[in-house]
Amino acid sequence: MKANKKIRITDFLEQKAKIIDATIEKYLPRKIDADALIFRISPPRYRLDLEALNRAVAEPFWEFLDRGGKRWRPTLFLLLCEALGVKSDEALDFAVIPEIIHNGTLIADDVEDQSDLRRGKPCTYRLYGLDIAVNLATLMFFLPMLSLISERNRLSPEKANRLYETYIEEMVNISLGQAIDIAWHRGLVPPQEITEEEYFQMCAYKTGTLARMAAKMACILAGADEEATEKIGRFAESIGIAFQIRDDILDLTGREFARGKGGLGKDITEGKLTLMVIHTLQNANRSDRDRLIEILKAHTDDEDLRMEAISIIKKYGSIEYAEKIAAKIIGESWREVDRILPPSDAKERLESLVKYLIERKI
Repeated sequence: MKANKKIRITDFLEQKAKIIDATIEKYLPRKIDADALIFRISPPRYRLDLEALNRAVAEPFWEFLDRGGKRWRPTLFLLLCEALGVKSDEALDFAVIPEIIHNGTLIADDVEDQSDLRRGKPCTYRLYGLDIAVNLATLMFFLPMLSLISERNRLSPEKANRLYETYIEEMVNISLGQAIDIAWHRGLVPPQEITEEEYFQMCAYKTGTLARMAAKMACILAGADEEATEKIGRFAESIGIAFQIRDDILDLTGREFARGKGGLGKDITEGKLTLMVIHTLQNANRSDRDRLIEILKAHTDDEDLRMEAISIIKKYGSIEYAEKIAAKIIGESWREVDRILPPSDAKERLESLVKYLIERKI
C-alpha cells in the first residue's frame, strides 16, 4: 500500500477508470445479449429485439464513455469508502451510480445547449439522432440503480432505504440546478441581478449533486452517523462547486481544454453566467457591463466577439477572483472533513485528488 502512495494522482485515476468501466459493463455490456443482468432482474415476457437495443443503447453508450473522462466521482466514492473502513472492492458495484448518471447528464446537456462537440467529438445527438440521445440519457439516470437491486442481499433494509432516499433527493436537485442554468443562459433572468450566492447554489445542485451523492452513499455503506454523513456530503459538494469553477476558468484560458469543445469561450457562446461573469457584471463600469451582456445574449460563435468578452472579464480580475474562491471553498470544507476521517493512505490520496481537481489544466 505504501508503494501506491508514490503513484501520481493522474495515474491513479487512470487505474481506477479501467476498473470502474469494467464494472459498468456488468450493468450495460458492450454487446447486450439475452443473459444481460437487466434481463435477469426483469425478464422480458416476449421476444427481445437485441439488435435494436445494441444499436440504440449499447453502441452510443459505449461510444460516449470510451471518449474518456476523469471518473473522479466514483474514485471519490471509493476513497471515502476506504477512509471510512469499507474495502473498495466491496463497494465497487455502487461506485458506478454517480458515473453513469453524470455521463447521462452530459448527453442531455449537449441536447439542451445544442452543442457541437464533447470531448473532441460530435455530440451523441449529432451522431445518433436526437431521439436516441434523449432516450439514452433518460435510461442512464435510472440504469445504475440496478446495482442496488442486484446487491440488495448485501444491504440491510435501513441502508437500502437510505441509499434510495439519497438517490431520489439528489436526482431532484440536479434537475433543479440544470433548470436554473438553462433559465440564466436563455436570459429568462436579468444577468445583472444574479448574485454569487445564487451561482453557488446553482453549482451545488448541478455539479455538486453527484459528488455529494457519491459521498453520502459511501457514508451510508460505512454506517457513518447522520452528522458525519452531512459534513462529508457538504465536503464533496464543495469539490463539485470548485470543479465547476475550474471548468469555467479553463473554458476561458485553457486552450488544450477548450480544443475538445471547439475553442476558447464556448460558455460565452452559450451565454452562461459563470462566477467570473457575475463578478465582472458586479464590478465593471456601465459600458463594459452592457457590452458583456450584449455579447452573452447574442449567443455568438464569432471568435472575435468571444475574445472581446474574455478581455472584459480579464480586465476586472475576475479569473483570479474565481481561482481564489475555488481554493477558499475547498480549504474550508477540507478542514471540516479532516477532523472526521482518521489518518490513512486513502485519506492522503483523497487530499491529492481534491488538489488535482482544482489545479488541473485540462
